[in-house]
Amino acid sequence: MKEKISIFWFRRDLRLEDNVGLYQALQGNFPVLPIFIFDPEILGNLPKKDPRVSFIHLQLQKLRNQLQNNHQSGIALYHGDPLSIYKKLVEAYQVQQVYTNHDYEPYALERDAKVKAYLKENGVALQTFKDQVIFERNEVVKDDGDPYVVYTPYMKRWKEAFNPSIHLVDYDTHSLMGKNLYTASSFPNLTLKEIGFETADIKVPDYKVSGDLIQHYKETRDYPAIQQGTSRLGPHLRFGTVSIRKMVQKAIAEKDRTFQNELIWREFFMQILWHFPKTVNHAFKPKYDRIEWRNNKDEFERWKTGNTGYVLVDAGMRELNATGYMHNRVRMLVASFLCKHLLIDWRWGEAYFAEKLLDYELSSNVGNWQWAAGSGVDAAPYFRIFNPMTQADKFDKQLKYIRKWVPEFQELTYPSPMVDHKMARERCLKVYKEAVG
Repeated sequence: MKEKISIFWFRRDLRLEDNVGLYQALQGNFPVLPIFIFDPEILGNLPKKDPRVSFIHLQLQKLRNQLQNNHQSGIALYHGDPLSIYKKLVEAYQVQQVYTNHDYEPYALERDAKVKAYLKENGVALQTFKDQVIFERNEVVKDDGDPYVVYTPYMKRWKEAFNPSIHLVDYDTHSLMGKNLYTASSFPNLTLKEIGFETADIKVPDYKVSGDLIQHYKETRDYPAIQQGTSRLGPHLRFGTVSIRKMVQKAIAEKDRTFQNELIWREFFMQILWHFPKTVNHAFKPKYDRIEWRNNKDEFERWKTGNTGYVLVDAGMRELNATGYMHNRVRMLVASFLCKHLLIDWRWGEAYFAEKLLDYELSSNVGNWQWAAGSGVDAAPYFRIFNPMTQADKFDKQLKYIRKWVPEFQELTYPSPMVDHKMARERCLKVYKEAVG
């Protein structure tokens, strides 16, 4: 006779503690089989040594070991189309319930709808829970129900709606694991090679969110040379190796609110993507889709490799290529440079960042690229064009960051600026004005 079980489906929540969906699954009446599915639809176009895939795989092995050593349980790893995997699971077990946490991206919504429909046909409910954000979807909107498209009023309403006793509940999974996890002598496992990947050379660094960092975040976050000026939290929020509730709790414990506001920016862009999914491929402001981009492939290549002749732009791109990370202040500059100085479509830059960034998050990446291009919500006006030279002088005056990533910047071998700033600015204003008026 087939065993009666519930399933918890790990996705963007790769931790055991303070995990809403896992907590709810463990509250149920049946042993919980944790699973993870490596989805070829998501993995298909990634490089063989993608550091994010290595990170996910490593984290899953750590969780498997914890569950095995402490609870004689584990995580079953699968590779394939999620719907096909669920068909096999329903054949193998009497699946009673499937639990997971919400995923808001367009592909995820489509995937989950297919799985939910199949499970329903077989008498199985798919229950999903809010876990990766404090507020989602329509939870922070204007009085008339319309979504906010400007950050500051969204942030103020977010803070008005926030209630620690409601939104910072600790979901204590550990107290439930001993009695409710599915136990077995072994669980399906996969090596990186078996899913078509190799161990990446780039590693995801640990995050550092100390009280000192939060207290001084406002003064340090804009200067890329300050090693301890940022938290490196992005990939850990993206893959759920840390709880957003724990991070907000840390943020509000300190007097400075700048760090908390950055966490709110993340949720602002998430609700924008939820309400306006077209922004993945189209300008939020439709008239910006009329811009006549130059899209010079050779110039795009120089931008990608950090050989533009503008030292701070080049430093940022080289840091990205070498580490999978780029300081946020520098991200704004390199994005502006691509769109405004070179008149290359923001979608080209967004796709390159998607390939390289360890903390790649569709909503934030699209939102920030459209901000830089002037086409998005709450965007910088198109006539705001960063001067790469004054930005370098302002944010890396001692040249520490530039020397690290562009050591040859004073040598004859270093290229001259690929485009004159004044000419590029005037050209950009002309092209944008023709498109948007």
